[in-house]
Amino acid sequence: MNIVRNHILISIDAGTIMSGARAVEDALIKELTKYGLDKEVSVLETGSLGITGMGVVLVVYPEGIYYANVTTKDVPELVEEHLLKGRPLKRLILTEAPKRTIITKEKTGLLKEQPRIVLKNCGFINPENIDEYIAAGGYEAIAKALQTMTPEDVVKEVKESGLMGRGGAGFPTGLKWEFAIKTPGEEKFVICNADEGEPGTFKDRLILEGDPHKLIEGMLIAGYAIKATMGFVYIRGEYNLSIERIEKAIADARSYGLLGKNILESNFSFDIFVKKGAGAYICGEETALIESLEGKRGHPRNKPPFPINAGLWGKPTLVNNVETLANVPEIIRNGAEWYRGYGTEKCSGTKVYTILGHVQTPGLIETEMGTTLKEIIFEYGGGIKDGKNFKGALIGGAAGAFISSEMLDVKMDFVNLREYAAALGSGAILVMNEDTDIVDMLKSVLHFFKHESCGHCVPCRLGTAKLVEIIDRIANSKGKKKDLDELMEITQAMKGASFCPLGQSVSLPVSSALRYFKDEFMAKVSA
Repeated sequence: MNIVRNHILISIDAGTIMSGARAVEDALIKELTKYGLDKEVSVLETGSLGITGMGVVLVVYPEGIYYANVTTKDVPELVEEHLLKGRPLKRLILTEAPKRTIITKEKTGLLKEQPRIVLKNCGFINPENIDEYIAAGGYEAIAKALQTMTPEDVVKEVKESGLMGRGGAGFPTGLKWEFAIKTPGEEKFVICNADEGEPGTFKDRLILEGDPHKLIEGMLIAGYAIKATMGFVYIRGEYNLSIERIEKAIADARSYGLLGKNILESNFSFDIFVKKGAGAYICGEETALIESLEGKRGHPRNKPPFPINAGLWGKPTLVNNVETLANVPEIIRNGAEWYRGYGTEKCSGTKVYTILGHVQTPGLIETEMGTTLKEIIFEYGGGIKDGKNFKGALIGGAAGAFISSEMLDVKMDFVNLREYAAALGSGAILVMNEDTDIVDMLKSVLHFFKHESCGHCVPCRLGTAKLVEIIDRIANSKGKKKDLDELMEITQAMKGASFCPLGQSVSLPVSSALRYFKDEFMAKVSA
């Protein structure tokens, strides 16, 4: 009988694949076989280990040692030193690794432990193996719902959990589901919005790559709760690995009787299909997404009616994003009271963030709602790299807010940030050091909005063009003081008159940049 003494989990996600993860995996297996260690050391694929921008990343258990920037040339030395001689290869060790176990930082050098709900399985199971998901408790929640709960019970549980939509708006999920179940209709739909187009945001991609069955289970529960018969995953077309994995997961779930007719021998029938987006930022807005799903150009619709009343093909439609739905199985399995044990009184649960920019350990983290920005950057992200000082951050993506060091102690949740005219948004946190040019950053944001405006309404079409003209002038030190006032006037007009959230949201990055970093703008304009 062979006893496996070590497990090597290698991160297989879009980023690591481009860095050569498959070749490193093959080299590891070959090298282990050469020494006769292939029966003692197993090499396993998993989703993202939460680390980005550091090449191929892997972790060796039971030691829990993370290695980054591993290449095929490093493999022979890694196997000989660590797996033959028991001496970790120090030059490749990632000292600021994401903490996943209850070990003190003083002893390991790891970052603060993450309370994981959404990402619980990411980096631990093979996302392409349905049996591993089931072994980790997967599909227990839908079984519980079908066997012991009515659809109304499920809606009540989600409502009592306090889960708020993780797509950016923070609308109470249970309330949305309650509207959906009360809306009459013989045919209803559930749509997962996986069209993650916000710059700097890749949390939904890594959830899909690391744990696709959790999304399927969340959609199943949502379908049962609102009495829907069909679901769609509308996914960003560039997310090739996410698409491959969700399609495989759907096929495997069907083969296990977890999708299709009479699921788990119940009266509930539900199936899921994948729709690839064509790269339009505007299709992140739910009605534009629905138009695209119907085969039309992705233009936003007038509201009301809302999708809950008349969505896909005019039928009642529930739209939630990936992270929102990924919370649902754990809520149903463990209960609303358990979920409320995380986060704050007004914002329960956890939040998944993508941290990038001038930070030591960029990547994906999950922490409780209400955690301060300072803690996220310095305890989860390892602080500012190269010994530089923190200057500011752009939180929530391009449609988010610029904040300065005076807001480091603000609690990151939907309620607290509203008090500071900021927004949690998509969960992206772009960290900027003391050398960052904020004017140039705002310039990039405004150019992005101009490029992504669909041109459907005049305020946004003309407004974004005028904003770009002004910010270019300021960035080239050719602007006037009155240009700053005009920036604000245009964005406020767009906020009130634009047809959809794209044009309406431009005011936040502009107003926040001028609020916290006005001196930098004043230095580039004349009277």
